[in-house]
Amino acid sequence: MGALTQRIAELPAEKQAALLQRLQRRRGVAPPDAASDRWFFRRRPDPQARMRLFCFPYAGGGAGVFRTWTDELPPDVEVLAAQLPGREARVGEKPFTRIGPLVDALATAIRPHLDRPFMFFGHSMGALVAFELARHLRREHLPQPDRLMLAAYRAPQLPNPNIKIYHLPDEVLKVVLQTDGTPQRILQNDELMRAMLPTLRADFELCDTYEYREEPPLDYPLSIFGGTEDVRISAGDLDGWRAHAGAGCTFTRVPGGHFFVHSAQDLLLAAIAEVLDGGRSAPGRPAVHDPTADKETSNA
Repeated sequence: MGALTQRIAELPAEKQAALLQRLQRRRGVAPPDAASDRWFFRRRPDPQARMRLFCFPYAGGGAGVFRTWTDELPPDVEVLAAQLPGREARVGEKPFTRIGPLVDALATAIRPHLDRPFMFFGHSMGALVAFELARHLRREHLPQPDRLMLAAYRAPQLPNPNIKIYHLPDEVLKVVLQTDGTPQRILQNDELMRAMLPTLRADFELCDTYEYREEPPLDYPLSIFGGTEDVRISAGDLDGWRAHAGAGCTFTRVPGGHFFVHSAQDLLLAAIAEVLDGGRSAPGRPAVHDPTADKETSNA
């Protein structure tokens, strides 16, 4: 849940109560058409952008995870943050519990935006979603990303070493959230937890039920990011992404734990900006000639 829970924890009690009331009122809102722009939030639309960067959040996260990225990345890059059902502006909609239907819906929604070069960035669950969406686009002979930038997630062909937790009681899920750094003020607010846990539980189910299907490597480079203190994802977990990089793979270690997307945002965005600045090729072609492919780099 990351930055969202931090912001909620800092609210006074009366504002937390008001937020809860808004969440409850939105339950049951009918979902929008799958192809609407509600799937991708643009803080600063730019019809002249050279390139688009589609960003996919971690479990429980929404488009707000990437709300400041437009200010930190090259000005000719348009940032589109995925807004999945069940969170933020779409909190009243039922979240997906299987990756196949989610990828199908995202593929429909993203098609109007594939009229110029683009890349994907995904963190944790978002990395898995970005990877499977890229493979879906290839199967459908649609435009391809110039590069995938994937953070804090093990290579998808590797077995999940963790027990499945999505079906376990709320108290067990709270222990997981506490380990990830969720503030106690949030964990101890029963009303907020009841409002937020269904989406998080659905995201856990999506990841826990994922089944990898073998396909050829992707025809463009991969940039893989990992936290130096991430207890969930090891260097070996990240190294497995080489199998999917038909045009080279780079590795960047970023200071911090699993949510370095927040704690080391400046370093991460500097590395992403460097990749984007090199991405000036035609759609569907590798964006960067990377002479250091398959060598590990470090921002630590």
